[in-house]
Amino acid sequence: MKFKHFYKIVLLFIVAIFSISCSDKGNEIPELTVSLKNIYFEPEGGVSNEVTINANSAWTISNSASAWLQLSKSSGSDGTTTFTFTALKNETNFSRTVTLTVEANNGQARRITITQEGNLYPSYNLFPKPADATGMSSTAVELAVKMGLGINIGNTMEAPTEAEWVEGNKITEEYIKFLKATGFNNVRIPCSWVKGYLSDESKMKIDEQWLNRVKEVVGWCVDNDMYVMLNIHWDGGWLDENITAAKKDVTNAKMKALWEQIATKMRDFDEHLIFAGANEPPADDAVEMAILNSYHETFIKSVRATGGKNSYRTLVVQGPGTNAVLSHELMNILPYDAVPNRMMVEVHEYTPSQFAFVDNEVIGTWEVPVFYWGAGNHSTIELNRNPTYGEEATILDSFKKLKEKFIDKGVPVVLGEYAVMRRDKSISPWIKFVPKDMVLHNKSVDYWTTFVTKQCKINGVVPMYWEVGNVFNRNNNTIKDQAMIDALIAGFN
Repeated sequence: MKFKHFYKIVLLFIVAIFSISCSDKGNEIPELTVSLKNIYFEPEGGVSNEVTINANSAWTISNSASAWLQLSKSSGSDGTTTFTFTALKNETNFSRTVTLTVEANNGQARRITITQEGNLYPSYNLFPKPADATGMSSTAVELAVKMGLGINIGNTMEAPTEAEWVEGNKITEEYIKFLKATGFNNVRIPCSWVKGYLSDESKMKIDEQWLNRVKEVVGWCVDNDMYVMLNIHWDGGWLDENITAAKKDVTNAKMKALWEQIATKMRDFDEHLIFAGANEPPADDAVEMAILNSYHETFIKSVRATGGKNSYRTLVVQGPGTNAVLSHELMNILPYDAVPNRMMVEVHEYTPSQFAFVDNEVIGTWEVPVFYWGAGNHSTIELNRNPTYGEEATILDSFKKLKEKFIDKGVPVVLGEYAVMRRDKSISPWIKFVPKDMVLHNKSVDYWTTFVTKQCKINGVVPMYWEVGNVFNRNNNTIKDQAMIDALIAGFN
């Protein structure tokens, strides 16, 4: 009898332990993590880095791209599993993308997006270098502090031939030194690469002489301890006019070909050189924003793949239309970059546009010039030239949105362009409309310039004033508009 009771007790104990185990298992929090969410292949294909999946139940992946993509494992069980993807050579001209879903029996699901480039244009990343961190120690946040007050060299290297649009605007080393001595510590170089600068359009091949010329100008800036932001500007609109699903593959192919060449040529400059992928690419909704982000990611990936110092270079991506409000609304996911803390976002400021640059008058439309701006600066003799929107409160709201969306999250913002037109024919002889109260107009222009620059300083935004030969005379390196320089310096100091 005693042994019978003993066995009964042991049996009850085992049942109790099993019940507790089952109870704990039932209360376990579902777990499913994937180490890589974005995987990229060159056109030649190959094997990916290892992907690690952690789960507390069995899982599977359904491969809808089995014609060109293979998985070393398509299922796993409770615990840690590693596997790889293998892409076959892409024989098409265009990139291809597939999003696979990892589904676990515990109800969790995760996505992995695989992209393979096409062969529409030749690869120009022919000699990638090992990553080189020399002179590249600053994060994007640290660089934003170092860059200081900046200025554009506008209407110059973005013209079909350098300085074609404004006589005497060709850049010299003496002009770069003059900018530095005047108080500017960073330069933005708007640049064209397609419109007038391709030696072979069918291959998107940039003329070697132009690459060397741009490198020369960048070198002058870096040699003078100035930070320089080099971009692909409007450039005939090959990107800006093609943010559509139909043009996505072709535009990404162009982006890759161009940036592989630019990045390779400029690869040895230290962190003083910053690349910006585009100028003012438009996007009006989430669909267009996703396409624009694909262009940004092609830019980032193409630069990084060239290696050397580009492995750590800070890169700038543009908000939709470089508009602060749209960027706040639509830029909810930043482009993917495998290198952390090396990204900036760019916006521009020309508010209100009628004050900033409108010099035509079309009655009954928005296109009516405004001459006066800001508290205490409205005219009593030209009421129709006072603004009806876009004064201090609007500017403040834009900066508030930028700070909340990006800066407070560790992503610096560059104000890549900002300016308003001084309607003085002695400075800008092309002006059509001249204010009746020039004193009040000049006061408005200076106030706007100081106000916007000061908001940059307060909020940690990098200011880059838009200048096209109206503030400086590049023929003799003198100042044409001292009041504008004073307004900029007053705002930043």
